[in-house]
Amino acid sequence: MKHFDAKLHVKGKSIFTGDIPEPEGTLHAAVFTSPSAHGKIVSLDVSTAEKLSGVIKVITAEHIPGENEIGNIVMDEPLLAEDTVHFIGEPVAVVLAETRGQAYEAIKSISIEIDELDAVIDPREAAERGDLIVPPRTFSCGNIEKAIKDCSYVVNGTAETGGQEHLYLETQSALCLPGENTVHITSSTQSPSYVQKIAARVLGIPIHLVQVDVLRLGGAFGGKEDQATPWAVMAALGTHLTGRPVRLVLKRHEDLINTGKRHPYSSDFTIGLDDQGKILAWKVNYFQNSGAVSDLSTAILERTLFHSTSSYFVPNVFATGYCCRTNIAPNTAFRGFGGPQAMFVMEAAIHKASMETGIPVEVIQKANLLGKGDTFPYGMEYTCDEVRSSWALAEKLADFKETKHNIEEYNSNHRYFKKGLSVMPVCFGISFTTTFLNQANALVHVYTDGSVGISTGAVEMGQGVNSRIRQIAAEVFSIPVERTRVESTNTSRTANTSPTAASSGADMNGNAASNACKEIKGRLLEVAGKVLHCKADKLTLKNSAVWNHSGQTDLSWEQLVKAAYMNRTALSSSAHYATPGIHFDKTKEKGRPFAYHVSGTAVTEVTVDCLLGIYKIDKVSIVHHSGNQLNPLIDLGQVEGALLQGIGWVTMEELAWDKGSKRLLADALATYKVPDISFAPSEVKIIFSEGEQLENGVGLKGSKAIGEPPFMYGIGSWFAIHEAMKAYNSHASPGYVAPMTPERVLMALSTEKTK
Repeated sequence: MKHFDAKLHVKGKSIFTGDIPEPEGTLHAAVFTSPSAHGKIVSLDVSTAEKLSGVIKVITAEHIPGENEIGNIVMDEPLLAEDTVHFIGEPVAVVLAETRGQAYEAIKSISIEIDELDAVIDPREAAERGDLIVPPRTFSCGNIEKAIKDCSYVVNGTAETGGQEHLYLETQSALCLPGENTVHITSSTQSPSYVQKIAARVLGIPIHLVQVDVLRLGGAFGGKEDQATPWAVMAALGTHLTGRPVRLVLKRHEDLINTGKRHPYSSDFTIGLDDQGKILAWKVNYFQNSGAVSDLSTAILERTLFHSTSSYFVPNVFATGYCCRTNIAPNTAFRGFGGPQAMFVMEAAIHKASMETGIPVEVIQKANLLGKGDTFPYGMEYTCDEVRSSWALAEKLADFKETKHNIEEYNSNHRYFKKGLSVMPVCFGISFTTTFLNQANALVHVYTDGSVGISTGAVEMGQGVNSRIRQIAAEVFSIPVERTRVESTNTSRTANTSPTAASSGADMNGNAASNACKEIKGRLLEVAGKVLHCKADKLTLKNSAVWNHSGQTDLSWEQLVKAAYMNRTALSSSAHYATPGIHFDKTKEKGRPFAYHVSGTAVTEVTVDCLLGIYKIDKVSIVHHSGNQLNPLIDLGQVEGALLQGIGWVTMEELAWDKGSKRLLADALATYKVPDISFAPSEVKIIFSEGEQLENGVGLKGSKAIGEPPFMYGIGSWFAIHEAMKAYNSHASPGYVAPMTPERVLMALSTEKTK
């Protein structure tokens, strides 16, 4: 199967929000944002800007006809600041002008006076002050205090993981057109229904008067799940107030400053083991840097708690999470959604336990891998043995013992270059942890020439979800996939949709589309039975024709469709899908929140230049349990892309803020480093294994989600680098801090070799 957008991308013909031709009379929006991290607004003067050439209107909070509130989970986020600003980059006013240049020139004329208040950017400091977005949550099982007392080894430590910029190619953008008492928004969003709902709230109109349309996104990675909303709503507000089309497209610099990132975490852990390396106790506190408003922080912290034990079975657990409110842009969804932060802490704890007990890291890891029948701290049973089987296969793929021997030999023969090796098992739950979001709907039309149009709530953002959905429809009807088309995601065709997130877009929307296609197929076979004078249950569709027990009949797909139309048989169907078997009781923090888990293992080999602190990822060998693959090429691309993004998170992608002004320092591509092709691993081996057979109706035709789980394979590069550093200087102590930048490596390697 192909990724059908690929040719359009290569030719430059793919249409994104910013490519849509401007209707006559379009106004351009520029957003004036807070220059202060925290303070009371004393005065806001837009009068000079209003008088400038080309300026049509300057919008402030007082112009909002409905509610000045765009929060989703917690109602704590104004569209435009009113009395107080809470982070640098918080929207305060929107300028609408005839040209983009005029709009940006006008925002320079807006003056604001702010009475500065204390600003906090450290989550631990926020927690000490009691600045929490919601009360702490704890997942637990067993008896943690008793278990710790019974352990042969008890190891304490701290782990820090930094944020990460999404750096999608297409910045936040929207175009809004006026209609007859309606507004039509084209938005670069993962959540069309959310944009629709919030726009209606802010405009003070019913939801059905707002239509949101999404053709495709130029990347998202979670950064457009919630955070595309304010910009789309500002455009809609401009259209509502002026009656003219409004376009809003952020510049890259604005996008970097004004939008949130992956959540940084600071965590304390206690791990208890017996003398064989079995983990008996796990106690951890996660201090999440949520940013100034809640956004999706509470849901992201929840998933951190779900993945607190990573790929391991631990009988006694006490994991607590704190959503800490700070004065930086609200952090948000990012590939993995809180899971990577939890997994890094567990791997850090195992690594430190290894150093203090002398038990090799991989021995501790292997001794504690999840097995079939093991129970997670939240009460769900692990129903397969994929963690252990992927580990065993990865050891063979990487020739682990021989590779380890070769590394030891290499290190003994090289003074300034050292190699390191790590193993990273992954077990990631698939579903929205908020149960009601696990639903989707689809609308399918079969046209009279036999071509098929499909509408779902899934948003194509480069992950290939539309290709999968087209493939499913083609298989149900047994026609060439070229005869199918997935329409833009539109709230008038598919209402009340969940975000395309949680690696569930293909599963849910694909199953909804499949259900709709099967409904039409059943009707068509009834028509075929009448035409061929036989029972419908004796017929099937195959190779664009109707077949019976004797083989192909004379009734082609096109003839059948025309016969159905002439017989006044419905050639359209809508269908709904709800992920079966999932539930979770938040009062008890127990349940079955996931439809299934995706598991795999990566073995990573690196080389560190111990004089310069730079490193190279030499080789990554991955065994990934993918279920029944629908599209191996798309799966391969997703694993490779996620791997490199994960490597970037734990190595070079460093966010930093000025401690005085609280200004983001990594606010340009010159100050925020991401992996490029030259940094990619020299060799990547990926083997897909089918693994467990999913229950009927779970997954998409037996396939497993692919988007998020491979991100965590990249974590292994951090620990491989650490091992190489230890081979050069056994006292090197970078701390369990990610990213492991070359600067941090160099500083740690310069530690005195003797105490």
